[in-house]
Amino acid sequence: METLTHGQVLARFGHALSDSTRSRLLLALREAPGYPAELAEALGVSRQSLSNHLACLRGCGLVVALPEGRRTRYELADASLAKALANLLETVLAVDPQACDATAEQGCC
Repeated sequence: METLTHGQVLARFGHALSDSTRSRLLLALREAPGYPAELAEALGVSRQSLSNHLACLRGCGLVVALPEGRRTRYELADASLAKALANLLETVLAVDPQACDATAEQGCC
């Protein structure tokens, strides 16, 4: 197991949240553990796409896969992630559309 710096942890979290499907997947897992087929249906994505996103989230250390017979259940890797997501959802952002439009090619907004 690798120990990450705070900056590396935030970078992984940011990468996970940078994709809307992964963000929605994390929010779904925040509510309850889930199985790939049901998660894919709930999010309106293909099973292959969901599998790729779950692999990314596992690689980032944000979700874990728990074998259950022939099925695999996914859940957040740590309960504190649910709290972190809840705190992010409570954050109010003052967005400057002009600044975001000007830097959109640089990855802002």
